[in-house]
Parts: sequence; C-alpha cells; structure tokens
Amino acid sequence: MQKILIIYTGGTIGMIKQNGVLVPFNIENLLSKIPLLSEFPAEIFTVSLDKPIDSSNANIDFWIKIVDIISINYENYDGFIILHGSDTMAYTASALSFMFANLTKPVILTGSQLPIGLIRTDGRENLIASLELACKTKNDEKALIQEVCIYFESKLFRGNRTTKYSAEKFDAFFSPNFPLLAKVGTKIDIKVENLLYPEKENIKIHKNFSSDIVILKLFPGISRNTVKAITEIPELKGIILETFGAGNAPEDILDFLKIAIDNGIIIFNVTQCMNGKVENIYAVGENLANIGVVSGKDITTEAALTKMMYLFGNNFSNNEIKKLLQQSLRGEIS
Repeated sequence: MQKILIIYTGGTIGMIKQNGVLVPFNIENLLSKIPLLSEFPAEIFTVSLDKPIDSSNANIDFWIKIVDIISINYENYDGFIILHGSDTMAYTASALSFMFANLTKPVILTGSQLPIGLIRTDGRENLIASLELACKTKNDEKALIQEVCIYFESKLFRGNRTTKYSAEKFDAFFSPNFPLLAKVGTKIDIKVENLLYPEKENIKIHKNFSSDIVILKLFPGISRNTVKAITEIPELKGIILETFGAGNAPEDILDFLKIAIDNGIIIFNVTQCMNGKVENIYAVGENLANIGVVSGKDITTEAALTKMMYLFGNNFSNNEIKKLLQQSLRGEIS
C-alpha cells in the first residue's frame, strides 16, 4: 500500500473563525471533516508546520521549511500533498519546482476557497482528488506524476505554469500558456504527454535563494523618477519588468534601464498579459532587447521571480543567468 504524506502549512482549507476573522487551525481538525479518508486505499500520514500561516506571509524561509520536511521524508513516502493558502500558492509551487531537481515523486499543492468545515467547501474534493493523483503509478510501479503541481477544482496544473486569477471562484487557477496535466471528473484523465520527467533520478535540493529582486510593472504615464529610483535600489540584482503586450515599454525610460544593465542588474521581460509571450515584434520591444533586456518568452511572473531567486542564490555568473533564464529548467517556459 502506498504512503502519502500530507503537509499542512495553513491556508483557507484549514481555517476557523476566531473573533470574526479566519485564522489557520490544525491538521487534526481539518482531517476530522473528511471521515472517508479512513477508507482511502493508501496509508495517509500528516505533518504540520509548527506555526501554520496565512499564505500572504509566505517567504523564502517558509519554502525552505517545506523543502526540509519533504527531503527528510523523501525515501519514506510515495508522494506529498501540501495544503497551502491559494493567494501565494503559484509562487510556492514555482519556487519548489526550482528547489527540487530530478524529482521522481509527486508534490501536489492544493487548498480551497472555503474552509473545510463549511458545507459548501471545495476543500474535500481538492484534497481527495490530490491524493488519488499522487497515488497514480506507471507500469513499472514508479509514480506517474514526478513534478511539482497545483490541483484545484478538477484540474491538475504544472505548478510553475500556474497563476491565481480569481479570489471568489472555486475554479481559481489557470495555466495560460501550458495545457492541463490532468482533468478529474467521473474519471481521472491524466494527460501523460504533458507530464515532465527528470533526466536523472538522483534528487538534488537547492535552498539558497536571493530576494534582491524587484517586480516593476509598467503603466501609461509611469514617472521616470520612479523607474530611476527602483533601478538604484542598493544591492539590487534583478528586475522582473512587466511590460505591455508582446514585451513593449515606453521609450523614455530606456536610458535608466540601460544604466541598470551596465551596472550589472539583469532585467527580465515578462508580459502583463495573462496569455501570450514576449516576442519583440514591435520597435519598442526590440529596443529593450537591443539594450540587453532578457526575454521571458511565455513565463509567468511567479515563475520568473522564483527562477531569478534560485539563479542568483546559487552563484551563477550574470552571463550564465541570462542564458538559463531563457532555457526551460523545470518546464517553466516553452
């Protein structure tokens, strides 16, 4: 019988009301709301962070705690379910995908939009379906899913291709530039052709991340002084530049971006559009490429940020980072 470890980090799925507001509770209370789990055809084990959090408090140290739990227990379990708040779930899934190299077991993040103690909660289905997916095996009995994923409302996504788009719908996530890994209905339809498998089976763990990065979202009328101030932040190493359309930016800020690049700051061009990619098909986009801005192609902002954190944290040279940003390391770009 397979063994699955559920890691409770907090989030709406396990929250209760105290003094009129929702706060994270404990894993025992959460699982008591799903008595059917006692009949699930796998051995289910649980562990909780010492202090479960609202996912808006997620940070690098929080990601490391999750990685430490999985790495310590990696050989003892067949899969891992992470119960996590939905607000920053796509960031955590993206970060974990870079923290684990050569993953050979499923790591599935899930949660809910309503606490599991409510009658209409989406948490029960999300957790049960995630467990079922984590137990799926290939003909050689190895795990069918061997990557970091997000499961929400009948859909399994590659974690680093996913973004949250709704604060109210149960169907809160979507993958704008990559197809689903699985669709769950009366049957579980796993899209095997979309799954990612490691080239090697010796797992490697990377916990050194750098937070010396900023996201600069462009908007019509953005002040030159604003751009200048951001590019001059002390110790800054990288900028995620959220541009218009296919990677376009106003011409009057190019001089500050050029100075930043000349000073060793790497600028990564990511489109603000929910779907599509940076293509530099217009002159204003081509201008960015000409001064050394790196194209993010069809990467999400969440994956772009955590990828830069990983690359800067692991002491790659700037030239290496520029090359690796444009390569698919964990299936994060096409």
